[in-house]
Amino acid sequence: MQRLAKNTEILLESYETYGLVNPAGEANLPSKKSVEGIVRELGELVFPGFGEMEGLDTDSLSLVITERVNNAARNLVREVEKSVAFSIRKERGGDLKNWKGCHAAAALLVDDFFDELPAIRNILRLDVEAAFRGDPASKSTEEVILAYPGLEAIMVHRLAHFFWTREVPLIPRMMSELVHSKTGIDIHPGAKIGGSFFIDHGTGVVVGETCVIGLNVKLYQGVTLGALSVRKEDAVKKRHPTIEDNVTIYSGATILGGDTVIGRDSVIGGNVWITESVPAGSRVYIHGRDQIVKGAR
Repeated sequence: MQRLAKNTEILLESYETYGLVNPAGEANLPSKKSVEGIVRELGELVFPGFGEMEGLDTDSLSLVITERVNNAARNLVREVEKSVAFSIRKERGGDLKNWKGCHAAAALLVDDFFDELPAIRNILRLDVEAAFRGDPASKSTEEVILAYPGLEAIMVHRLAHFFWTREVPLIPRMMSELVHSKTGIDIHPGAKIGGSFFIDHGTGVVVGETCVIGLNVKLYQGVTLGALSVRKEDAVKKRHPTIEDNVTIYSGATILGGDTVIGRDSVIGGNVWITESVPAGSRVYIHGRDQIVKGAR
């Protein structure tokens, strides 16, 4: 016990030396457990009835959805308020736990989010249809919603991206990392992704913060849309590629750089390494030891 007491004392000293403590008496940080619950609640609003033991009763659908919206909104306001307070505290210093402006700002953000949720549902409808069309193994759109990790990752990204665009700290990254840990698909909430987006299989896919993806793009497992530079001073620059409309990128392909553009209607083969733009309609693939770029058909 004497040895344990000494180790405890050293541990406490490290708190003083290195920090990294979320102390009592200040506005608390967003809760990982609460954010996880919010993601689940929002998923039930985006695809109602798919997480139920039994189907929803259409006669009571309005009542059920109203209750769920109100519950999700309350939980979101609470966690966004913490996030707003954290942001202001980092900028200005001081304890803002009781500053009422944080609550008002959070409530306005959450109202804006629910204004946008029907449009998010609509774009996710296109993503579901793209997965159903793009995978011969899929038997129904219901199967896509229930069983496809790529669709789950895209759904959470579209929810998190809203909060990222409103400059809400912490929560968008927490949402993205929750689904990353579950699916193995890492999409930064800052990435701009068009509709009819499909990730097949999904494991190991990485989409960077400043990536821009057009309409009707399909990625396979192990694709990396990353940065050439990881210097901190480049954080505000566009570091990740642009993928134009109707592009398919096969497994293991790596595409890097903020100036790299994959032209529309291109097909990128498996395991290629691209750091320069390719024109529209290109075919890029490995043949023997060479990487071949064929122009538009």
